[in-house]
Amino acid sequence: MGSHSEVGLPPGSDDLLRSLIHERTGVFFDNGRCDLLTEKLAPLVIDRGFSSFLDYYYLLKYDEGAADEWHKVMNALSVPETYFWREIDQLRALVEVIIPEWFSSRRLEPFRIWSAACATGEEPLTIAMLLNERGWFERGAIEILATDASSSAVAKAQRGIYRERSFRSLPQELRSKYFVPDSGPSTWQVNEKLHRKIRWGVANLMDEAQIAALASANAIFCRNVFIYFSENTISKAVSSFARYIRPPGYLFIGVSESILRLTTRFTLEEIGNAFVYVKADGKPSTASRHAH
Repeated sequence: MGSHSEVGLPPGSDDLLRSLIHERTGVFFDNGRCDLLTEKLAPLVIDRGFSSFLDYYYLLKYDEGAADEWHKVMNALSVPETYFWREIDQLRALVEVIIPEWFSSRRLEPFRIWSAACATGEEPLTIAMLLNERGWFERGAIEILATDASSSAVAKAQRGIYRERSFRSLPQELRSKYFVPDSGPSTWQVNEKLHRKIRWGVANLMDEAQIAALASANAIFCRNVFIYFSENTISKAVSSFARYIRPPGYLFIGVSESILRLTTRFTLEEIGNAFVYVKADGKPSTASRHAH
């Protein structure tokens, strides 16, 4: 058990802890991954001076001051694997088809985009780059909101400093245009004007009160998150999205993910060269669904 061998886990208590984490964060550690959960949480348990995970479970579940501890849990469970220009066809569908359609018929209404699991910020910044390249910030009112359950990931996004790994797919000319070398070794700072196009925050997808206002967006990006969730918690998140999203309402999930079996609130449409979930009762016409 490595570094947490001195921390006890009485029989059955791993189920308690796993269920609580699942309920509050959406993340599900199945039987084969329970060791991974305890490995991620062990430093927090030790830091608290506890000798067992059961003590930590009681703290998280019942302690009035547990909110700060939950922030630490979210940070410990965070998987910040992301990069610029990831699954770009979906972003092109937004910028080249959906947004032009929107402003052709509703010129004065703002178009709001929510990156619901923004990690360290590469996804919303890619969206902002594409919008800027197409001149959309000058042509229409566009809002980009970006949140993550991990406060440490959001803090990195707010700093806007990136290492080489983040640039593996970004075209060189865009890197040169939107980033300048930072003082650190092999780090780059994002252009401040672009960075300011995004409003950053912390939000837990399982907390409807936290996400209601955010989910009243026109387009929600929640990509490569549901691979860590159970069907129950995916359904809960998708129901919240469906309840608040502004019609017609576009939901983007990871290309390896599917919610077709879990909801009838969204239908799957091909837009541009990407598949996008569209709010079922606010479906737009399909006459011009390809980039011009």
